[in-house]
Amino acid sequence: MLHQLTENGFHPTLKIAPRPAVSVVGLGYVGAVSTACLAGLGHRVIGVDVDAVKVQAIAEGRSPIHEKDLGRLLSEGVAAGLISATDDLAQAVVETDVTFVSVGTPTAADGGCDDSYIRAAARSIGAGLARKGSFHVVVMRCSIPPGTTLGVMVPEIEASSGLKAGRDFGVCFNPEFLREGVAVADFHAPPKTVIGVTDAATADLMTRLYADVDASPIVTSIEVAEMVKYVDNVWHATKVTFANEVGRLCKPLAVDSHEVMDIFVRDTKLNLSPYYLKPGFAYGGSCLPKEVRAVTHIAGKLGVELPLMASLERSNATHIAQAVQMVKATGARKVAVLGLAFKQGTDDLRESPILEVMADLLEGGIQITAHDPAITTETRVEAQLAYVAHASQGLGQLASGLRGMLAASAAEAMAGADAVIVTHAHKDYRALAAATDKPVIDVARLWKSRADQPANLCGIGW
Repeated sequence: MLHQLTENGFHPTLKIAPRPAVSVVGLGYVGAVSTACLAGLGHRVIGVDVDAVKVQAIAEGRSPIHEKDLGRLLSEGVAAGLISATDDLAQAVVETDVTFVSVGTPTAADGGCDDSYIRAAARSIGAGLARKGSFHVVVMRCSIPPGTTLGVMVPEIEASSGLKAGRDFGVCFNPEFLREGVAVADFHAPPKTVIGVTDAATADLMTRLYADVDASPIVTSIEVAEMVKYVDNVWHATKVTFANEVGRLCKPLAVDSHEVMDIFVRDTKLNLSPYYLKPGFAYGGSCLPKEVRAVTHIAGKLGVELPLMASLERSNATHIAQAVQMVKATGARKVAVLGLAFKQGTDDLRESPILEVMADLLEGGIQITAHDPAITTETRVEAQLAYVAHASQGLGQLASGLRGMLAASAAEAMAGADAVIVTHAHKDYRALAAATDKPVIDVARLWKSRADQPANLCGIGW
């Protein structure tokens, strides 16, 4: 929730000019581009860095890096009196309304994130804020682990300034999505603008600051905004790795990998879309598990290593094991399973991951009752079993006894159960989960908002 400034703060609402003055600390790739582009939008910008060479280059309107259109924008900004540069961060804070933090966050010795540059910048920002009498917004732009903005930067600023975040100064995490070589173009036409904040005044200022390039920014919490940046980059790395593994698989088969991927990316309904990209339960069905095994088998025969693709089965199995562990952690001796088919709205039990969970629970002596609106005593389980004779262990183990576990309704399935596991986001299942005080293991995301879900419900990935 976003909070307005209290009466103890400098302003009940933020009173900053339509074009707030901005200081940018860290004149590397992101900082230099931000300095030039913000000035191009009409903001007065002060660039700050401890590197005298970078400070001089920016002050003279020269680009410290090779980037299309950056030198021109810097030159124009200096000529217009909108860009200056200094090594005095505290004074730059005093002279501006917003400070963008774009310092380095290199890998630490332990493989984590080195936050020493963030801490140093935060102390100087705090010293500047202590000399001001007006509300100031500090915007983190670095790639950092979730929790760093509020857990590292804010305490340093508060300790140095004697002020309180959310009351005396605003805090924002605003990840950048700039591709080297086209960074200026990306700034003016961003794929998305994410504004992570804790107070409404800061959200308002940042929304106005980006109004010329994105009229519909995404306003969220600081922690979500921090995580989005990491997820974006790991996904990009996954795509690169996936495409390279496709290439390694195609070459010994004399298949043109680029032609394959050219066709692959033309599918924007499934392949390049939000589809399949929501945390939920493990994959299953008649296609995905079978094809993953087939590709891995082909690669093995060819002597081609595909670590990413080969790890998919292991990751999927880990997700199933997590569901089992969550159910067992309730201590239940009788469990109701709501949703049996691998996908809601079908009667397809082939490699449905919940069957693996059920088989594991049965082995542990736990009784099971189940319900699925599409699965009845008339469902031809045996016909499906033949298709997965060498794959789905769960269906094979349950085939003969599954009918005996079926209840006529979801309520009947839950009646004598100690705990419930829900695999389909069915409205009836949601109503029953909301009404019960039994432990509910939710692998389907029954509620869109975590704030709305009952206290007795535990999600597998949320």
